[in-house]
Amino acid sequence: MSFLDHLDEFRQRLIYSALAIAVAFVICFAFSKQIFNFLEVPVAQQIQKLERAQQASNGQPNLDQIKDGETVQYTFVQETAVGGVKVPLGTTIRVKKITKDNKPALALESPWNVGGTVLPADKTLNEIFKEGDKSVFTNDENKKLVLRGVTSSFMIKMQIALYAGLALAIPFLIYQLWAFISPGLYKHERRYVVPVMMMATVFFTLGATFAYVIAFPAACDYLLGLAAEDGFRVLLDAEDYLNLIILIMLGLGVVFQIPTISFLLGRIGLLTPKIMWKAWRYAVVIIMILSAVLTPTADAFNMLVFAAPMLILYFLSIGIVWMFGKQRRGDEKITALATTK
Repeated sequence: MSFLDHLDEFRQRLIYSALAIAVAFVICFAFSKQIFNFLEVPVAQQIQKLERAQQASNGQPNLDQIKDGETVQYTFVQETAVGGVKVPLGTTIRVKKITKDNKPALALESPWNVGGTVLPADKTLNEIFKEGDKSVFTNDENKKLVLRGVTSSFMIKMQIALYAGLALAIPFLIYQLWAFISPGLYKHERRYVVPVMMMATVFFTLGATFAYVIAFPAACDYLLGLAAEDGFRVLLDAEDYLNLIILIMLGLGVVFQIPTISFLLGRIGLLTPKIMWKAWRYAVVIIMILSAVLTPTADAFNMLVFAAPMLILYFLSIGIVWMFGKQRRGDEKITALATTK
């Protein structure tokens, strides 16, 4: 192909990619609310975890200072719910000390009516806390993200649709990239498109899942805890939060493509285990730099949370190249070897 033919092919692939992103954008915009609720879960859980830890630090009454059967007043210092109704912090009830399962405990002195639900006397506080519906607090408006502008809600939906659309269209985008570079490969090398696309999709999903389940909650826990220690009240901006979690998920999704790229380069003979093993020190430095860029915190622990999977993936890639790598050969040589055999 001539240079102009390559440009025309490149333009065609860009058009196909743009159309795929546009279709994915429309689909994701229709489900933008559900996607945002899904992305909001990690920070809501971390805020609830922080508040429960702060409430627990207030302590419980010392049972050793209360005699068996003695009645005292108990003030709720931690969140709980009864029958789907929140018990406001600071609510005071009368309880008495009893022995249950050979352990001292505080129990209701008399039946307690909460939002139409009547708790019987002698029901212990531990049972009330254990049976409390925690979802009531997950959806608490006090834990919702805040907006700064009138148009912020619409812009968030647009951002969600764009980011989610990009993620949804990634397999097709990878195929378009492959279709553009495949004319420069030998015929037998073009058959690798199926395993490459499967690996790319699987590892991108693993990277985004790792970010959502492990990496981001760890960073969020550190940042919220730091703000609480400094005495600040945290009001999280929805746009800032969305940009942060999407950046981490997409970033780790791309970083998790190390095995896919290694498999492809090893399969066509451009990468060998020997080269990767000799360059492992440089790879560690590059991975540390990437983890420092992706990590939203400045502590070493969260940096290692991001760096550890990348290091594992790099050494896993050495094994993949060792197992599947081949010396680069042309179609003529492949045909000659097949004819000889």
